[in-house]
Formats: sequence, C-alpha cells, structure tokens
Amino acid sequence: MDRAEFIDSVARRSGTTPARAETLTHATLQTLAERLTGGEARDLAAQLPGEFRDDLNAPESAEPFGFAEFIRRVSARAGADIGAADRSVRAVFKTICRDITSEEFDDIMAQLPEDVPDVREPVGARTGARRRPQVAARDTTAPDSGRG
Repeated sequence: MDRAEFIDSVARRSGTTPARAETLTHATLQTLAERLTGGEARDLAAQLPGEFRDDLNAPESAEPFGFAEFIRRVSARAGADIGAADRSVRAVFKTICRDITSEEFDDIMAQLPEDVPDVREPVGARTGARRRPQVAARDTTAPDSGRG
C-alpha cells in the first residue's frame, strides 16, 4: 500500500476528507512513536509507506499512557475534536493492521495499554496484508507413503 492508498483508507474508515485524514494520520503516528520503544517504532516504520517514517522517530524508551491520553494527544496535535481524533486513531490502527504483518501488529499491540480497543478485522478482510504463510507441522511419525 502506498501513501495515497493508506490515506484514502483512513479517510474512508474515519469519514473525513483525505487532507484531514493525512493530518490525523501524522498526528496518530507521532503519538504512537511516543508510546512504543524505539526499536518497535523502527520496525513499524520499515513496513509503512516511506512518507510516514519520520513520524515514527522515537526515543528508545516508551512513555506510558492510556488510550484516553493517546486520543487527547492526537486531538491536540491535529487540532481536531476528541471524536474526530478517536475515529481517526481507530482508522489508522485498522489500516496499519491490514498493511503490516500479523507478527508486527501483535508486537505493537503488546506495547500498548490494555484499554486500546481491538481494531482487528475478520481474517478474510486482511487480504492486503503481507503475512507469513502458515504451514502445518509435518507428522514425522507417519510412514512417508507415496514417495519412492
């Protein structure tokens, strides 16, 4: 997904214009960088469109704060009301969830407070995500019939 597709996804999900979605996306990513460790922010930045990488410059240690404070910071950064910030944060998280690997999304969620809402979509909705294929474990106790 490129920058324009990412912003369009956020705009569609949050019910705002692409220009406003871009401002709110940058504010959300900058706030997320404050909440993640530096290494995790860099890992996330590597999977997002390049235009968002500067937003994810983070100190090595994460700053602890809850979801309400997260929304308040996004609201202040973007000059948006709390409701618009809340909708946009959820839209950005859903777009990130769809655009990065499941493992990376799990790593991000593990660093966020428990009051962050679950933004995952049903598995079938994540068709655009670059996921590592799941391979069933091979039963090494069964005879290997059919090979000669």
